[in-house]
Amino acid sequence: MKDCLFCKIVNKDIPAEIIYEDKSVMAFKDINPQAPVHVLVIPKIHVAGMNDVTETNSEVIKEIFETIPKIVQQLNISETGYRLVSNSGEDGMQTVQHFHFHILGGRSLKWPPG
Repeated sequence: MKDCLFCKIVNKDIPAEIIYEDKSVMAFKDINPQAPVHVLVIPKIHVAGMNDVTETNSEVIKEIFETIPKIVQQLNISETGYRLVSNSGEDGMQTVQHFHFHILGGRSLKWPPG
């Protein structure tokens, strides 16, 4: 999608501090971190949100879940713990309409979050 911020990052039209990339998945540092470690993990294809996951595009979501353990190991938070968050829709505070996960860690996180 040409107006999508994350698609522009995938296409390298907008710079980002990319920490992981393969053929299907990209991870980069959040520009407004909410924890010492705050990384976004996205599919490289455009999927607007959780409600847009289908049989034809769900393989990339599986790949994201298979990749997250590698990313948290690289970030040195696999042993201490982290939070994985995906916001969906307006009330869920999804601000970019491209399905993504936040990995938050590097400190003790509070509950409930919001």
